[in-house]
Amino acid sequence: MVEVPAAALNAGAFAPEVDFFSMGTNDLAQYTFAAERGNPRVAVLADALHPVMLRLIAQVVDAAHAHGKWLGICGELAGDAAAVPLLAGLGVDELSMVPAAIPRARETIGALDFASARALVQAAMALETPEAVRAAVREWSEGRRVRGGSS
Repeated sequence: MVEVPAAALNAGAFAPEVDFFSMGTNDLAQYTFAAERGNPRVAVLADALHPVMLRLIAQVVDAAHAHGKWLGICGELAGDAAAVPLLAGLGVDELSMVPAAIPRARETIGALDFASARALVQAAMALETPEAVRAAVREWSEGRRVRGGSS
């Protein structure tokens, strides 16, 4: 389980020793931003759609895939409609989410142009805030609908 920044940053060292990676994004975000999610005064800071989190996920995906291992994402991020195209664009192999989120995620992934999703995630990782990432995903999604749905 990759749930602390040190594990994400050292994924390359762990990859030869594990069968697969599972990333717990709720805990990883909490520890990355030192913002306990149960504390309403700071919980908002532990946003898993922050570009820093996307870069951590990318680092683990790269390490896992370089060693022929897969990466699964669990936690609220996996079922977040805004996150699904980003996670797919990052190359995440599996999403574990609440059952109610599955139909929308399946529809999104089924209609996804992966080259476009990879370009979206590259742009998102260069942004500064999770709000900017959400706006970029919204614009990307709206652009896809305007051009005729699944691009």
